Amino acid sequence: MLDYVAGLPAFLGYFAVGLGAYVVFAVIYTFLTPQKEVQLIRAGNLAAVTAFLGALVGFSLPLASAAANSVSIIDYIIWAVIGILAQILAFYIANFTMPDLHEKITADDIAAGIWGGGIALVIGILNAACMTY
Repeated sequence: MLDYVAGLPAFLGYFAVGLGAYVVFAVIYTFLTPQKEVQLIRAGNLAAVTAFLGALVGFSLPLASAAANSVSIIDYIIWAVIGILAQILAFYIANFTMPDLHEKITADDIAAGIWGGGIALVIGILNAACMTY
């Protein structure tokens, strides 16, 4: 019976680090963006929901790849930080390619939300693929 749960401590460690990485990413992302995601989402702003979820999914892909490919918790943490940095880059790419993105998201422009979330997703896919070592 114990053989079936032998990996449970490692799972719990990786899972806890992953949840912590989500919190760190969400705090950094909401700090960087001029719009107030939490307030906009609570108000029903679909553009903000789309952009923020795209960023979270875009971050989750490399985070999952790092968990699957890392050789230790420290290795996982290092690659999670790299994933955060890649998503910060995605934020700046989205802003550079669509002027006034944050104003459009605040105004609930769905196209802007899809653009911001889509760029984050695209960067996340590339980042995850590059983490398979």
